[in-house]
Amino acid sequence: MVFDEIRKKFVVLTPEEWVRLHVVQFLLKEHTYPKGLINVEKQLKLNNTTKRYDVVVYNKDGSVFMIVECKAPSVPITQHTFDQIARYNLALDAQYLMVTNGLEHYFCQMDFENRRYVFLKNVPNPNK
Repeated sequence: MVFDEIRKKFVVLTPEEWVRLHVVQFLLKEHTYPKGLINVEKQLKLNNTTKRYDVVVYNKDGSVFMIVECKAPSVPITQHTFDQIARYNLALDAQYLMVTNGLEHYFCQMDFENRRYVFLKNVPNPNK
């Protein structure tokens, strides 16, 4: 068991949880994302089904800044992974998407007008 400072509880340290916890620390420590604007493992309704996102970062106005989809290190990042986070974004309308398995990291900016995403080199900065 390991303590998750966002959820404020102990959680089982699965390989995916290890990635999720490290992503949150990366966002907090390396990029100074405000802790109070990060949410972990919450439900969302999508086409009459209930899904769970891994990490959501909010803007100060309460809108969704970024969704993060985490996979275990043994799980390759594929088109299916991007399709999954894109489906979640239908409900959340995030400006940015991040997909990671702890070894590979992809950052995207949404282009809502053209219904696509554009890959970025680095994690987006919420302070700009």
